[in-house]
Parts: sequence; structure tokens; C-alpha cells
Amino acid sequence: MSQSFYPVSRPPHTPYRSPADSHITKILAILLLIVAGALVFTVIQQRRVPPPTMSIEPRPIAQRPDDKLGADEKATIDVFKQFSRSVVHITSIESHRDRMTLNVSEIPQGTGSGFVWDQDGHVVTNYHVVQLGNRARVTLNDGTSYPAKIVGVAPDKDIAVLRIVASAAKLLPLPIGKSVDLQVGQKVLAIGNPFGLDQTLTTGVISGLGREIKSVTQRSIFDVIQTDASINPGNSGGPLLDSSGRLIGINTAIYSPSGANAGIGFAVPVDAVNAIVPQLIKHGKLMRPGIGINILTDQVAQQQQIEGVIIYAVTPGGPAEQAGITGARQTPDGWVLGDVIVKVDSTEVKRASDLFRALDAHKVGDEIEVTLEKRRQRRTVKVTLQEVP
Repeated sequence: MSQSFYPVSRPPHTPYRSPADSHITKILAILLLIVAGALVFTVIQQRRVPPPTMSIEPRPIAQRPDDKLGADEKATIDVFKQFSRSVVHITSIESHRDRMTLNVSEIPQGTGSGFVWDQDGHVVTNYHVVQLGNRARVTLNDGTSYPAKIVGVAPDKDIAVLRIVASAAKLLPLPIGKSVDLQVGQKVLAIGNPFGLDQTLTTGVISGLGREIKSVTQRSIFDVIQTDASINPGNSGGPLLDSSGRLIGINTAIYSPSGANAGIGFAVPVDAVNAIVPQLIKHGKLMRPGIGINILTDQVAQQQQIEGVIIYAVTPGGPAEQAGITGARQTPDGWVLGDVIVKVDSTEVKRASDLFRALDAHKVGDEIEVTLEKRRQRRTVKVTLQEVP
């Protein structure tokens, strides 16, 4: 039986090339080599060319047209140079004694600013700066630091007085101005230690007068100065100065949703400061004048549609009782209102803050006229103010 074998592969087919095609291919390859060589040569040459020369010399100084500071700038600089020495940095400290080792440790409770009041070493600041500590440390402008004793505090007015033992030559008291005749638009300067920075100056104007803010005790502080000078955390307790460097207030608070300056700062007026600080130095506390009464809230008065301050009770033997003033009393049918204060001297009293403002204008021992209303009948009595706790 015959068998047939079939090849599994076949020899490749070699296409026919003419001599002309081979010649063209060689020419194209030579041209490509020439172009590539030209490109490489160009790149090498460009790298050998030095970069353009750049000026590295300092730029020339631009001169001011008159080469002098403005009068307002000079005045601000002079005030800062002269009175920044009076501004101090305050660290509130609380001392703790370990029960086991009996070692005393000092824990910082906060920092703020303050200023020298007199050459006896008294330093004035905000009460809230030293509120959490039982003593403090005061650092002067030259960097020297002294332990400070808390002499007296007035929480209702956010004022505190400290005392350090230092050379009188290092203590420069600020000149005292007046706040009663300040005007909106007047230039002011605030010096303090915001965010722990030493001796910072900010300037602005008085934005408003007669403002009312709450102290840490929620008692109103009246006639507060509003300013747009930056008052940041750490500025509290520092001085607010007028353009001549006189003290016109103590920087105490800011209105801000974030806690940083938002252009609305407040300062306790110097007229209040100048009246309170001597009392704190002498008595260690504010001698608050009062007439010996307890009052109901403004909300109760509004509910009763009464315009004035409702007296809830009088202190037995106090000035109000001696003057014949009566409070509310309870009967089987309910409470019966007593006297309502509607005026103190010439000041109309429509709410509690009006009464406090009127009393703050006096001191212990002064005699005032109190106008009362009871069952739509008015009468006026004289009352001698006494110290109230």
C-alpha cells in the first residue's frame, strides 16, 4: 500500500526587490542619522551657553518724600516710648501643698496685663486676671520679675490691686485722665501683652460711650468705653490711653464670636477706677453704698406692669427701715406689694440697673433722696447710705 507524505511547512517566499528600492532606503537612513546628530549638537551647544546674568544686589532704598515721620506717628511713638515702662505682665498663680511630701507647687492660672499705679508698688489690673489664683507674679518692662500680693479686689467692677516690693526708680505711674469728657472719635492707644507677646501697642478711636457690660459677678459696669483698638486675650488689665498718654480706662473685655479681636473692645472708665482703687488699697475691698433692701427682678416688675424697682424686703435696723420704707408682705390672699423705687435724687429709676447706677455715683455716708410709689401715691424720703456686703 502506498503512502503519501505532505510537507508540514514550506520555504519562505522571498519577495523580489529591485536595486532602486535598496538605494532609496540607504539614503533615508543616512538623512535620519544626520538630523539626529544635528539635534544632539544643538542641545550640547545650548548647555554650554552661560545663563543670563541675574542681579543679586540689594534693591535701592526708596526715600520718603520728606524723609520724616508724620506728626501723628511721632506722637504715637513718643507716647509708647514714655509710658510703656508703666505696663506690666501679670501671671496669676495658685499654690498647692502636697499632702504627702508637704512640698508647695505653683500652678499658673492665667496671664494678663496691668500698670503701675504709684511708686509704693501698687499695680492695677482686672479682677478676672487674678480671679483663679491666690497670688501673682509681676514682670516689669525691663524683664525683672517680682512676687505680688493681692491687696484688694472689686469683682463687681472687675478691678484688682496688687503690690510688689521694687525700687521706686523702676516704677513709673501713669498720669490719670478723665473719662467724663471723652468724645466719640477721640484717638486711643492700648498697651498690653496679648497672646504672651511682650509690650504690644494697638491704636484706634473711641467708638462709643456709656456702654454697659456685665462683670464676672453679673453686676453691671456702667459708662464703659467702647473702642476699636485691638484688645486681644492677654490685653486684659492693660491701660487704655489718650493721645497724650493719660490713663482713661482699663481694657477689660471684647465682643467677639471667636474670642479674638473683632473691632469691639471695652474698657472700665478711669473715673470709676480712680474712685475704687484707693478704697481697695485702704480697705482691701470696695465700700459699696446701699440702703439695706432686697429687690425683685426686672422680669417680675414687667409681669406686674410696674415701672420701677420693687422692694421685696428691708434689712432690720437698716437705713431703709429707719426711713419708713416697706417691702412686700404675704397675706392670706397672697402677696401685697410694698414700696416701689421710682427715683433717686434726680435720676429716674425704671429698672435695677438704674438704681445701681444712681447708688454708684455716691459713697458710704452720703444722704440721698429716694422717691417711692405705693398704691399710686408718691412720697420722697431721705436715706443715709451704708456699706453693704
